[in-house]
Amino acid sequence: MEKLIERLHSEQCSCVIAQGDNVRTFHRRGIMDLFLTLKNEPELLRGALIADKVVGKAAAALMVLGGVSRVYADNISAPAVAMLHDHGISVSYANIAHHIINRAGTGWCPMEELSRDDHEPEVIRRKVEDFLRGKTAACCSIGRHPDAESNNDGHDL
Repeated sequence: MEKLIERLHSEQCSCVIAQGDNVRTFHRRGIMDLFLTLKNEPELLRGALIADKVVGKAAAALMVLGGVSRVYADNISAPAVAMLHDHGISVSYANIAHHIINRAGTGWCPMEELSRDDHEPEVIRRKVEDFLRGKTAACCSIGRHPDAESNNDGHDL
């Protein structure tokens, strides 16, 4: 996990996912990369280790559905920690907050707000998908990872 965290910071990634020797880095803000990984490559998440800059409850729900084994977050919400713990996923973090705030700093993150009252990961996943479809409908589709970088360089985790 230490090497993933180091890579998260040194390469200024938003998320690093490691499944065995397969290590992927992502650079987009938000939840899209995690959502697309679950949708298109769920096998990458099964038993995976994840280091992420920000994990809210919606991201935690996707991680639960993917079957990840360990999560590190620079910043995480208390509801995300609870969801991960409730599903037997080991979690560590640098900072914990009551909730994740939006990018403007004026209120709750839309994903945190969207998942606020739900406790079932699949219900949250459906809400995330609906949100992302609405957000991306005008310009693109929810497809494969255009920003994902893969390297099977055998990084020891």
